[in-house]
Amino acid sequence: MAQQLLMPKATAIWLVDNTALSFDQIAQLCKLHPLEVKAIADGEAAQGIKGLDPISTGQLSRDEIARGEKNPAHKLKLSEPKVRVPESKRRGPRYTPVSKRQDRPNAILWLVRNHPELKDAQISRLVGTTKSTIEQIRERTHWNSANLAPMDPVTLGLCSQIDLDMEVEKAAKGRPLPTAAELGATLQSAHETERLTPSYDREEEKEKEIDADAVFAKLKSLKSSPKDEDKDDQY
Repeated sequence: MAQQLLMPKATAIWLVDNTALSFDQIAQLCKLHPLEVKAIADGEAAQGIKGLDPISTGQLSRDEIARGEKNPAHKLKLSEPKVRVPESKRRGPRYTPVSKRQDRPNAILWLVRNHPELKDAQISRLVGTTKSTIEQIRERTHWNSANLAPMDPVTLGLCSQIDLDMEVEKAAKGRPLPTAAELGATLQSAHETERLTPSYDREEEKEKEIDADAVFAKLKSLKSSPKDEDKDDQY
């Protein structure tokens, strides 16, 4: 990936004000026209833009500027960046290695069975296939349908688990909520609910019965104890 200068106009302003580089050298470095650099020097262009020091940003060294000032024919070169920023991947169909292309139909079958909410475009992004192939596998018209076996595309290395989870989450957001019939839950009729008695009433009745029995048992013991004492006194 070719190095690019950050804020070229601001850098050109700083170089014009703080160095003895030629207009051609600054234009070559900043990807500007020499006449535009001359207009910056004359104050006719880039007004209101603050100059950016390329030395402080680590994009140009003092030695490189000194070499350019000594030799007007010297083309300035940017310094090697200390941190490499990965190039952003362009969106589009995922590239699948030739060795793994034979596994794509199995991965498509797995996605169709386990994640029916996924759209054809999402499956195409995950495994790098076409909509016609997905339709053939859905409708069992694929030439190798009899030999296909569902296989997880993450296990096959066709996509990452993160990409799969993201696509499933996107599909779930646009999916309507399941109805009560789909969940298997139905409301009871009014006649059935009227006949039902609250469970806590039954528990209270049981507690009352238990308490009554305990009370009668205590009364019997109290009545029997004085008679026993009288018998003991007679003896």
